[in-house]
Amino acid sequence: MAEIINLNRARKARQKAGAKATAEANRALHGRSRADRAAQKIERERADRHIEGHKREDDHD
Repeated sequence: MAEIINLNRARKARQKAGAKATAEANRALHGRSRADRAAQKIERERADRHIEGHKREDDHD
């Protein structure tokens, strides 16, 4: 005999699996952890300070 399945559960499980796959793809494309964003912000600020420190001031008054 064949196993009896609940069609509503099967449909919902299939939709949930599809949503999970989509979410995984979006995380790979767009997602970065909070630590990664913070580290990049700190590095960018450090580089900006470094560049600002090496700029010459123009005295064209």
